[in-house]
Amino acid sequence: MMGKLITGRNFGGCVRYVVNKQDAKIIAAEGVRMQNAGTITRDFNLQRKMRPELGKAVGHLVLSWSREDLSKLSDDIMVERAKEYMDKVGIRNTQFVVVRHHDREHPHLHVIYNRVDNNGNTITDKNNFAKNVKACKEITLIYGYHIGEGKEQVNRQALQGKEKIRYELFDAIKAALKQSGDWRQLEANLQKQGIGIAYKYRSGSNDVQGISFEKGDIKMKGSAIDRSLSYAGIDMQLNRNLQAQQEHKIDSHSLADQLRDAIRQHGQVDYVRLQTGGKGIMETLLEPQFVAGPPDPMGDADIAKRKRKKHEAEHSQSQGISR
Repeated sequence: MMGKLITGRNFGGCVRYVVNKQDAKIIAAEGVRMQNAGTITRDFNLQRKMRPELGKAVGHLVLSWSREDLSKLSDDIMVERAKEYMDKVGIRNTQFVVVRHHDREHPHLHVIYNRVDNNGNTITDKNNFAKNVKACKEITLIYGYHIGEGKEQVNRQALQGKEKIRYELFDAIKAALKQSGDWRQLEANLQKQGIGIAYKYRSGSNDVQGISFEKGDIKMKGSAIDRSLSYAGIDMQLNRNLQAQQEHKIDSHSLADQLRDAIRQHGQVDYVRLQTGGKGIMETLLEPQFVAGPPDPMGDADIAKRKRKKHEAEHSQSQGISR
């Protein structure tokens, strides 16, 4: 399950968009009449008057599930999950309307709620991003909903606002990481894309404790963009990149280069050239005197014949002496 929390100023526009969409179905409401978009808007605005100074009184929540979860999600169950989610992120004791849409393949719903609660207090929107992530993860794990294959599968074109910036940072940092072997290279690669890095140091020391990324007016912690983009996670990846680069250098060093280095280190080049009159090794080895030819059968026969005559002469001499 995924959630998105949005705040706005105009109940009328938000309600018309959600309620009047084709095949939209109001499946729950509290504190507002459900007849049509007009009555819902009037009821929201009536309660809003308790806090006239609150500009962004409109709360808009979108909850989405994978299409693999469709069989698990009746209207009643989706309402239960929406209420459970709202309780986890602190949306309580206020007006709301829950509307299910059918314009996408995946099941999803919209909740419009009043940030001015029933007692006239403001429902905070601080830390909405972190609260949203935590609530979605808990509900997904509790009910065994499908877990997507990662941020790479998210439709970027459908994102807006801070969530869009978050995924832009995620994509840019991941791409820069692939091309970097240390922090300096990473900083340079991100700077080309208008992204800065801010380090958080442990009090009274130079030890890095955390990391944030900045783009324009947006600043996000690395771990809030993605768990793998914490300082420790990035540092580990950079070390792996550096090790891979070093191993690639060794592998790409050809056998010829290794032999040449070995000969140079032992001073054999000058020795070979002195012994061969300045000729190359291959040239010298191919000269006639260095090339072994086939055995000469006639030459071998003459040698054997001379040895036999010499042996016979020595035998005759020895016989003459003995007489």
